[in-house]
Amino acid sequence: MSEHPADRRRFKRIAFDARTELCQGEFIWPVTLIDLSLKGILIERPEPWLGDPKKIFSVDIHLSKDFDIKMDVQLTHDDPRHLGFVCRYISLESIERLRRLIELNLGDPEELERELGALIEV
Repeated sequence: MSEHPADRRRFKRIAFDARTELCQGEFIWPVTLIDLSLKGILIERPEPWLGDPKKIFSVDIHLSKDFDIKMDVQLTHDDPRHLGFVCRYISLESIERLRRLIELNLGDPEELERELGALIEV
C-alpha cells in the first residue's frame, strides 16, 4: 500500500512527539508518532502488528492532559519499520487543534491556508 505522490507534496508533515494510541477492535497499540499532517499520520510499526488493513483504525494523539486529537484513519503505507495512515474522519474540535498545531509549526499562515485548500479539494 502506498500513498499517492501528489498527497505527499501537498501536505507538510510536522514532526511531533506525543503519546499516541492506535486502536482497532479489541487491539490497542501504544505507538511512536513520527509525524502528522492535515492528511494523516506516520508512526513506527508496533510489534506485534495484528491490524487488519481493510478496516478503519482510530488514533488518539494526547497533546496534554486535557487536549487530544482523535481521528479515524485508514492504512495506506505499510513497511517493516513504519505505518502511514490517511485521515477518514476527524471531529471539528480535533481538526481545530490539529490546525492550530500545524499553524504554530509552519509559522506561515498563507501556507496553512494553501494546505487547508488542498485538503478540501481531496
